[in-house]
Amino acid sequence: MRAGRVTVWRGVLLGAAAALLLAGCSGDGGLSAAGLEAASSTQALPGATADKPQFNPFGNAAHQATGGREVIATPTIAEIMQPASDLTEIVLGNANAPVTIIKYESLTCPHCRRFHVDVFPTLKREYIDTGKVRFILREFPIGKQSGSATIAMRCAPAAKQFVLYDKFMMQQAAWVSQEVRLDPIFKITSQVGMTREQFDACFANQAMVASLNANKERGRTLGIIGTPNFFIQDKLIKSTLDMAKIRELVDPLIAGKVAVAPAGLTR
Repeated sequence: MRAGRVTVWRGVLLGAAAALLLAGCSGDGGLSAAGLEAASSTQALPGATADKPQFNPFGNAAHQATGGREVIATPTIAEIMQPASDLTEIVLGNANAPVTIIKYESLTCPHCRRFHVDVFPTLKREYIDTGKVRFILREFPIGKQSGSATIAMRCAPAAKQFVLYDKFMMQQAAWVSQEVRLDPIFKITSQVGMTREQFDACFANQAMVASLNANKERGRTLGIIGTPNFFIQDKLIKSTLDMAKIRELVDPLIAGKVAVAPAGLTR
């Protein structure tokens, strides 16, 4: 009887682990799958005062106030590529590549890191560097620590933003915490030459913060529910991807010379 009970619980745990891998990091509850993010903050953002509290750009207050948002059931490539703000897309690869892959990420999401470490190097070497795939990185920060790091990443010069993204991913354990802690985030940004004065000024740039919020809201409108979520052309994948699945989805598109989204989003 005891052995049978152990077998049952083992099955339950394995099923839960599989479901967690499929879901990735939740985009609604403010907590990553690994519990690395929390809604509380113990470190005020630069410039915050008692009468001017810090602005959390990635909360759900606007959504709750309006009672919901429109979600496009089957967005077209044109709708997927429609700019949500004046922020330039973070893009790697040939603007005329036959296939476009968009990754929605949260900097504190362990599943995003796993993709970046285990899958992205091969994707870049075999598909992006060879001109077959254009890769677009879109922010979908979950939790205040992720939101703060996203603001800092977007403060970097355009040519260094993906470099800084890579550093946040590769050193995730060094700066992610349950509370908002800016000093560890600054240590990462300083690796691309950002000064403390520049870093602190990032959080006073309310126009950029509003644009980042608009980008996340647009992601929700397109059906993004967490991270990592992907678009391969107009197909939305709400789970992590490995190279086998990428090849399964991308190779037929390349062979068929499928029309791509509008060009021009490259550095």
